[in-house]
Amino acid sequence: MTETTAPETATPSSPDTAPPASETRRFEAEVESVLRLVIDSLYSNRDVFLRELLSNASDALDKLRFSALTAPELLPEGESLEIRLVPDAAAGTLTIEDNGIGMTKDELASHLGTIAKSGTRELIKELAAQGKKDGPGLIGQFGVGFYSAFLVAERVEVTSRKAGVREAWTWSSEGRGTFSLAPAGRVQQGTSVVLHLKADAKDELRTYQLEQLVKKYSDYLHFPIQLKVDREKSDEPAWRTINRGSALWQRGASEVKKEDLDELYKHVSHDFTPPLSAKHFKIEGTTEFAGVLFVPARAPFDLFDPDAKRGLRLYVKRVFIFDEAEALLPRWLRFLRGVVDSEDLPLNVSRELLQDSRVVRIIKQQVTNKALEMLGALAKDRPEDYATFWKTFGAVLKESLAVGHAEGDHRKKVLPLLRYESSTRAGLVSLAEAKAGMKEGQPGLYFALGQSRRQLESSPHLEGLRKKGFEVLFMTDPVDHWVMGQGEGLEEFEDTKLLNVASADLDLGAKDAAENPEGDLSALRDRIRMQLQDQLSEVRLGERLVDSPACLVVPDGGISSQFERLVRAAQPELAMPSQKRILEINPKHPLVKALEAAREKDAPELPDLLTLLYEQALIAEGSPVEDPAALARRIHQLMLKATG
Repeated sequence: MTETTAPETATPSSPDTAPPASETRRFEAEVESVLRLVIDSLYSNRDVFLRELLSNASDALDKLRFSALTAPELLPEGESLEIRLVPDAAAGTLTIEDNGIGMTKDELASHLGTIAKSGTRELIKELAAQGKKDGPGLIGQFGVGFYSAFLVAERVEVTSRKAGVREAWTWSSEGRGTFSLAPAGRVQQGTSVVLHLKADAKDELRTYQLEQLVKKYSDYLHFPIQLKVDREKSDEPAWRTINRGSALWQRGASEVKKEDLDELYKHVSHDFTPPLSAKHFKIEGTTEFAGVLFVPARAPFDLFDPDAKRGLRLYVKRVFIFDEAEALLPRWLRFLRGVVDSEDLPLNVSRELLQDSRVVRIIKQQVTNKALEMLGALAKDRPEDYATFWKTFGAVLKESLAVGHAEGDHRKKVLPLLRYESSTRAGLVSLAEAKAGMKEGQPGLYFALGQSRRQLESSPHLEGLRKKGFEVLFMTDPVDHWVMGQGEGLEEFEDTKLLNVASADLDLGAKDAAENPEGDLSALRDRIRMQLQDQLSEVRLGERLVDSPACLVVPDGGISSQFERLVRAAQPELAMPSQKRILEINPKHPLVKALEAAREKDAPELPDLLTLLYEQALIAEGSPVEDPAALARRIHQLMLKATG
């Protein structure tokens, strides 16, 4: 690599062409917010600046090597790709230089002056409103680790020349709202980042300090990092390689430390928080590949954005191909980060070719198996960390079981990973634990679908089950409605039925031997059915109720009102008819007895009372009332009558 310094003198222009002019621009508003967050949040750990800048340099080298596959002239034969660190105590500067892909003037302005991520402004506003200083999280989500340079530098200069382009430009800023762009001279493609260090950051120029930081944060980088050192008996500079420079995922598992994996994760994800779990693997056979998978400790803000890019970083024979190779993962594992390095794919593979590749299908299957093994080990060995994972990514993992959304047949491996809140115990419960805790006479595992634990705990559907001491699993994610759907939905676990507490044909186990002295209330049921025929398909007596007078249940083959609302929200263009449900009434409840008495007397307020009975059943299950104003009027009239 040819040694350069930045910036050099400008490239001469022809006599007939005016030299490009320097200019000053303002940062995008979001960049200024990020800069403030970086300084506030990371000042106590500002050594991370070197990791971020070395990571950027490594990415630039990867991109050049990939571009050279189709344009070999971009990478002259015999030229080695490397990163150089040049400390200059006299000038008070530290230079991080690479001979990678480089940037044009417009790319310098775009990459270093704006944040090209949707939702940036909204996220920053939310953080500010909540009073949270989450600089590391913001940097991780938006890949703006470059700005950590301002933790140690009072001024930063970036001189870059795009591969295949003659012009070079210098971007310069003090991080105070503006940056400048000026023409520069640079013999070779690549980028030099010159940090003019703050007075209290001059320790970063010490050779020992730089070597230790590289070993700590960047030893895994597979390009050599050369440190410029002064020879004792000569004025000529010497260069010392201070990292191993071999792909971490190609090393033996015994050679890889947890700290190495943590730093690789931060490189591929740009997330400052260490991962919850990592799995290093190597597959040999008809298809050979190696890699590392990571489970993040927290979710990106756009986890459920259908347009957000997800996937693994793909290498072929140690050559970087591209980030976010979605074809290597099923959609329901999109939260994973990591690297796959294939020995069998062609170097010129495209995203389109990945979709139809037999090798990719095999890699995807194997990666999925390794991911589920990793999650299984996390659940078994570190249940507290798994609980953190589940609260963060459980809803995404359950998509693998959702009717119409599942990819591949991994149900048997996913089922043991499911966790739910419970009506009878604290914490999260697996299906296996729920089955082991079943009481004598319990016909299956009961579950309740709803919006929150609080809503479900007070649901009338649970009253009879609670009286018998049966456990109910609470399912509060929207995806649960698709997972527990009719037909192809999840209906049993290890030969044990899964029973919806809102189902009309709910099995409550052995019935009480006591007779029902209240009779069948057929006349009252007929009256309710006639008055509410547009809303109800049936009115009947129920055994599940203890404290409530009535509840709504779902007929066989029907869907819940909440699922109906979810489908309408997801597909507003769908002309979906309203589902008529069944009203179950509790013959032992005083209110039901009073309604029967009012019917016998043909009381004039009976129609309003029957409508209120139906509306309170709607409210109890969390459904909206069709006419809230009319409900309020009925309640007011009853209150006036009750108070004379």
